This record gives sequence, structure tokens and C-alpha cells, in this order.
Amino acid sequence: MKIPLTQKSLCGCCVIRERCLPAGLNDEEVLLLDQQMEHRLPIKKGALLYSQGQVFDSLYAISTGSFKTRILHEDGRSQITGFQLSGEMLGLDAISEERHVCDAIALEDSTVCKIAYDSLTNLESEINPLQRSFNKTLSKEIVRDQSIMLLLGSMRAEERVAAFLVNLSERYHARQQSASELVLRMTREDIGNYLGLKLETVSRILSRFAQENLINVQGRLITITDVKQLQLVTLSS
Repeated sequence: MKIPLTQKSLCGCCVIRERCLPAGLNDEEVLLLDQQMEHRLPIKKGALLYSQGQVFDSLYAISTGSFKTRILHEDGRSQITGFQLSGEMLGLDAISEERHVCDAIALEDSTVCKIAYDSLTNLESEINPLQRSFNKTLSKEIVRDQSIMLLLGSMRAEERVAAFLVNLSERYHARQQSASELVLRMTREDIGNYLGLKLETVSRILSRFAQENLINVQGRLITITDVKQLQLVTLSS
């Protein structure tokens, strides 16, 4: 399918293109994918992108901002299952059952790029790297889920918090953001819920890390001052 390359491609000039799009796409393929997407849809802080049980029809790439995903149990309890940053995909959980298994909530004013799942699957026959890239994305989600199981199942409280900060630092660095200065968009309570810890425990551990000069805490800004020692905490079992 030939497309005039004089048409403007929003994906082609996006600063997070390399995180959202498959590697190796030529300009024509980028434009082809670009034309199937709704770009930079605004989602206000605290708003739902989609809700648990909602019928699945689209996938979302986070253009700016961040989200948390949350499962609501029948007894009223909620469990945060992850925090997603720019360049990451939302909605993959719903592919098999065709309904979303969690809520996706904006942690700050954010924007997303939306593509209908049917359009994506149709493009796979025209864009060779697309299926391979999509499979890699699914694989990363599986690995992340396994990491969470390890985090919650075998680590002490201090190790969980240290691993969370190290992981966040690595993800910031991958986005060419500061790996040492972490602005936490999620609350301490959210972190505790995600890690299976009480709010008081998270706050106490962060204070202890600060006293040990591993980090510096100023409200939601956490500066990692000794990343190597923080990494060693995660390996102390």
C-alpha cells in the first residue's frame, strides 16, 4: 500500500517513537500505522481511561504522563497491579477475554494514543515487524508479572521498597529522564498497596533509607544518592 510521504506523520516526529513503535519501520510503514491511531487524547488526573469489565476494543500507548492499574475485588478491596509510564501500552490485559480485567487511572494529567485492536491486527499483514514487536510487548508484560510475583512472594519489606525504587530509576533512565531524581506520581498508600505493605511501613522504610544516606526524600521527590547500595538491599535475602 503506497502512501504519499508528503503527508504529516505524528508518530514519525514523536519523542517517544522508539518506545511505542516497532524498530525498523520505514517512513511509509510509520505513516500507515499513524493513520490508524487517535493521537494525544487528554486524560485528566484521577480519570479512568477504561474500567474493569468494560468491553475491549482498543489499545493505548501512553504519550505523556503516567497511570496505575487497579483490580477491584467483590468484597470491596482493591489491588494495584502496576504503574505505567510514557511509551508503555495499556489494555493488553483484555485481549484474551475481550473485557478489561482492571481499571486504568491517570496519576497526573496525561495523553494517550489509541488504536483499535481490529485495525492493529489488520496492519500486521502489511507491516512485517509489527507482529514480532507486539509479541515482544506481550512477553515483557509476562516477565513483569513474574517479577511482581517474586517481589511479593519472597522479599522482605525493605527489599520490596528498594526494588521498586531501582526499577523506577531504570525505567526513567530508559526514557532519557533522570535516573536519580524520581518524582513519584503515585501516593505512598498506592506504593504500599502495590507492594503488599502498609502505608506506615513504606514511610518508615523510606525514612530509614534516608537516614542511611541511600536516598533523600523531599515530599514526592526522591533522590537516589547511592544506587549501588540500594541495589544491594534487593539482594540481601
